[in-house]
Amino acid sequence: MHRICTEASLLRLCLRTAPLLFLLLLAACKGDSRTDAAQKAAPPPEVSVLTVSTQDLPVTFEFVGQTAGSREVEVRARVGGILLRRHYEEGRWVKQGTVLFTLDPAPLQAALAKAQGALAQEEAQLTQASQDLARFRSLLQDGAISQQAYDQARAAQQAAEARVQSARAAVTEARLGLGYTTVEAPISGVTGRAEKSEGTLVVAGTDLLTRIAQVEPIYVNFSYSEQDLLRGRSEVAAGRLVLPPNDELQVELRLADGSAYPQTGRLNFNDLRVRAGTGTIEARAVFPNPDRRLLPGQFARVLIKGAVRPSAIVVPQAAVLTGQDGKFVYLVREDGTVEARRIETGEWRQQDFLVTSGLQAGDRVVVSGVSRLQPGMVVKAVPVEPSRPAEVASGARPSTGGAP
Repeated sequence: MHRICTEASLLRLCLRTAPLLFLLLLAACKGDSRTDAAQKAAPPPEVSVLTVSTQDLPVTFEFVGQTAGSREVEVRARVGGILLRRHYEEGRWVKQGTVLFTLDPAPLQAALAKAQGALAQEEAQLTQASQDLARFRSLLQDGAISQQAYDQARAAQQAAEARVQSARAAVTEARLGLGYTTVEAPISGVTGRAEKSEGTLVVAGTDLLTRIAQVEPIYVNFSYSEQDLLRGRSEVAAGRLVLPPNDELQVELRLADGSAYPQTGRLNFNDLRVRAGTGTIEARAVFPNPDRRLLPGQFARVLIKGAVRPSAIVVPQAAVLTGQDGKFVYLVREDGTVEARRIETGEWRQQDFLVTSGLQAGDRVVVSGVSRLQPGMVVKAVPVEPSRPAEVASGARPSTGGAP
């Protein structure tokens, strides 16, 4: 009897809960159908695409350089003596011939006087020897003396002439030495600090007094690597890089504060050998410096312009991703599906990469929203305008830049 009651109770419970379970299942099915419908009705995501085109891009080779005077001389005294006075202001521009230092002239004045006295003595002896020779010539004609006596008189007169020439040279040397006590600027330029103070004993030809650098025009020295040279030559040979006629490249400067130097320079030296210790090649540019704004020793960025990369392809850096196999971009096919395309890049220009392989004109590259894409996805492509052509920067350091 108890078992019959229990079964009846379970039956009544099932009958009461069945409608509720049915309603819950029905609601769940409707919810799933609404979700599927929403997913089917969702439009494809929009992405910005750039249609690839080729263009001739100016190339800028960039290096680190240092200024130097076009002529730099070390000023040394040509005679020894006590340094009496410094006449110039250190660090100022001086003209060629400006008196820089004065040495004590007294010893050289005495030496000149001594040389002049010796010359006078030798000239007197020459006069006497010439008179003796004239008398001996007359006596020889009269047969009063032998030929040997006459020859001796003539030799004495010639020796006196030689001594006079030597004495005159000594006077000239002493006069030059006295003049060298005034040390003049050998070139026009900017002076350095005085290396010797007044009252110092200066040794001729040894002690450095100061330096002068000619800064108009001014040189900028820089170097580039052997790899840069080989890369540049191969790109020119392959037609990927075109140099201007007669290789007349223009050179610009960016100073340490980032400002542009207003004058344009030119290359005037390219070494013919690679330095064994560094593997670099020395080069030099020359710039006008009329207002002496540049001084020797300044560091600056050297920008060499004039070369062009013909039919180049560039894409924004934001479009380029890096995977296990290297760099790649997403393309949108004609059917709206996404494709991952591996590429190789070269230099950069502002916010763009130069693409050396993997793309061709007409490809549509995704430039925004790339992080949420997967190959095979369907997207809606929204075209964007390409950026204005700018110069390609070929490396910011000599180790990465192109060869000039």
